Amino acid sequence: MDLRRLRYFLVLAEELNFTRAAHRLHIAQPALSQQIRALERDIGAPLLERGSRGSRLTVVGEVVAREAGELLAHAAASQERIRAAVGGRQGQLRLALTRSARGGPVDALLAAFRTLHPDVDLVVRTGWTAHNITELLAGRLDAAFVRPPLDSEGLECRHIAREELLVAVPAGHPLARERRVTRGRIAAESVILWPRENAPGMHDLITRQLWPDGGPRIVREEPDDEQLLLSVAAGTGIAPVPEGRARALRIPGVRLKRVTAPMPTVDLALAHKPAGTAPALRGLLSLVDTLPGPSAD
Repeated sequence: MDLRRLRYFLVLAEELNFTRAAHRLHIAQPALSQQIRALERDIGAPLLERGSRGSRLTVVGEVVAREAGELLAHAAASQERIRAAVGGRQGQLRLALTRSARGGPVDALLAAFRTLHPDVDLVVRTGWTAHNITELLAGRLDAAFVRPPLDSEGLECRHIAREELLVAVPAGHPLARERRVTRGRIAAESVILWPRENAPGMHDLITRQLWPDGGPRIVREEPDDEQLLLSVAAGTGIAPVPEGRARALRIPGVRLKRVTAPMPTVDLALAHKPAGTAPALRGLLSLVDTLPGPSAD
């Protein structure tokens, strides 16, 4: 049935007067009569009994009036849900965080997204950059926070933040007494790091910045930053850690040291496929676009 005709009939059922109903609907009375006759043809039964004292609903007309009210309310709610989905205010957003970036700008960004899009079902998981990229390319994620540079085609990256890279040293280590450490002083130190396959681009970027004259002497690999810092606290070696994650964990027995210029840094980005962007993802990307870009070196 034509929803417009149902709306006309619902107003007429309330007024039981074609003149008043036409006035409320801002249409001519003959046009209203024509639409009601067309609705009666659609239904196959008269909806009103017309008389000299006005009109009244038939039994079928009473049923149609009752059902039309519910049907139009449902249609309006459906239209709003559709508009919300198109505008990114509803739907589902499958998102992955990178283990080294919990807290800080990521948490603030997601909190802002939830405030602006409370009806979006945000499904969040955590994984290393390489795993997140695999899931993203396979279509099991809509977007993922990653540590560039990436060695993957078919993805777009939007800058989120740039962090200073600190060196975590045991509290009893001689380096713990220095205000800043030099690259020369850490060149021969035992180093704890995570496996390169977790985030090859970030791994190589770290080693190039901190050990430019040769790779670090890695004595242990740990699965995440928390275990890495616990190994530092135990005196196993030193470790490079992004500042935000290192300060958020606050592991006892660990001292965080800045490195002399040039300051080493790592970036955080949001990766996604360029084509077929889901409406909910567009909402997140709009928020990301409000963030300041990376400062010039």
